[in-house]
Amino acid sequence: MFGFITRRISVLLVILLGSSFLIYNLEALSGDPIEDLRLSKAPNAKHLIQVFTHELQLDVPPPLRFFNWLKGVLGFFVGNFDLGLTRTHEHVGAMVGAALPTTIRLVLGATILAIILGITVGIITALRQYSRFDYIMTFIAFLLFSLPVFWVAVLLKQYLAIGFNNFLAKPVVTLPWILGIALFGGLFWAGVFGGERRQVWLKFGIGALSSGFTIWLLGALNWFVKPSLGPVMVLVLGIGIAFAITQISLGLSNRRGLYAALGVAALGFVVYFPIQTVLTPNFNLGLLLGLAALTVLISGAIGYFFTKVDRSATIRTTVITGVLIAGVIYVDKLMRTWHSYASTDAVNMRPVPTVGQSNSLLETHDYWFLTLDGLMHLFLPTMALMIISFAGYIRYARGSLLEVMNQDYIRTARAKGLSERTVVMRHAFRNALIPLTTIMAFDFAGVVGGAIITERVFGWVGMGTLFNTAIGGQDLNLLMGVFFVTGSMALLANLAADLIYSALDPRIRVGQ
Repeated sequence: MFGFITRRISVLLVILLGSSFLIYNLEALSGDPIEDLRLSKAPNAKHLIQVFTHELQLDVPPPLRFFNWLKGVLGFFVGNFDLGLTRTHEHVGAMVGAALPTTIRLVLGATILAIILGITVGIITALRQYSRFDYIMTFIAFLLFSLPVFWVAVLLKQYLAIGFNNFLAKPVVTLPWILGIALFGGLFWAGVFGGERRQVWLKFGIGALSSGFTIWLLGALNWFVKPSLGPVMVLVLGIGIAFAITQISLGLSNRRGLYAALGVAALGFVVYFPIQTVLTPNFNLGLLLGLAALTVLISGAIGYFFTKVDRSATIRTTVITGVLIAGVIYVDKLMRTWHSYASTDAVNMRPVPTVGQSNSLLETHDYWFLTLDGLMHLFLPTMALMIISFAGYIRYARGSLLEVMNQDYIRTARAKGLSERTVVMRHAFRNALIPLTTIMAFDFAGVVGGAIITERVFGWVGMGTLFNTAIGGQDLNLLMGVFFVTGSMALLANLAADLIYSALDPRIRVGQ
């Protein structure tokens, strides 16, 4: 394994070196950074030309200039890493270091959500091949996949930001909205569960009535202004999570595993009120990590003591259940903070921002206010990037799973009498992830590229903004700094994909 990783890193370094050399020379030869000065009639134009020629080393051929730049990069190995200076005499390393966390926060959230939601929906469509739900999701996937990211971003700003903020000024759910959401809910649930025509109409009616009633009730309770879940909904959602995770991980026939997961759900309900004493305005990341570790420990202990056979699978089930229920309690706290946050003078009941990374007028040290502010500024850009990737993952996951489900070993597993859940989750799903791993690595690089446009639309200052600045100002050092960091991230994602292959498929021996 060590030899394989060493060889892969060596190949990636060669690729990064070659691509950097090409980008540097192409950009250096594509234009003259002091062309405006050459055309200027200012009395000090010649002096400025000499100064910039010396500072930018324009009298040195681009290939040689590249190796001067590379010398600063290789200084990393002796503790003297240097990406050079911008045309405004700022350190490129400092600018990239400030912008990189912004882009990672944006790209990482969009990528994770797209992978989870896209693969989940893709698997469902594959298992429900040629059903109404499959046709609907196929149409939606092709529609979203064809949309340009900047147009999606503009639509989100108009309807999910401006429109929703206007709605909060007078949060009345009108009859057309109730009917529209009821129709959508009926179509969605009828498509998900399917069945014979009579059953489809019955499920459509139940889904439409429940969706319409729910949205009417939320409006009547003024839930959109003062949202919350409360202990009862935490318990209900916890029980639902326990059943869902047990079904996926163990199967509902495993009673001990189910009881262990339900025990975790009951514990979440019991600790709901005591945990509120910890979730104060002075809450911080250290406490969050401590509670997360405690959740994993207690949930794992419950899984350990509830069963004596196949303990690892039961512990996995209870830990996932516990973490998700803890996430529900965390979200509940954010929801109960929503009204206080939106009512501040800095927000003024317009909580969904259209530009920027944070609200500079929000002067507070309240953890929950700051978290909500960060999440709301992250919401629209993440949605814009996620929607495009989400559509692709639906198609890739569907095609990959369908191909695996037609293999001989799947037919053998069914012939042995294994349950359909075991066949899909234990045999098909893991192998279906192998080609998807490659897609994830390439998609990460694609999302970084989409972030360049998204950051511009939403006024974020990240790697995309630096890239636009470098191109517009012909700032070679800044461009190379951005390219070097983002290119390294893309290549590391490919290395991670290679390592995941061996974990998913034992037949792959990366050490050979």
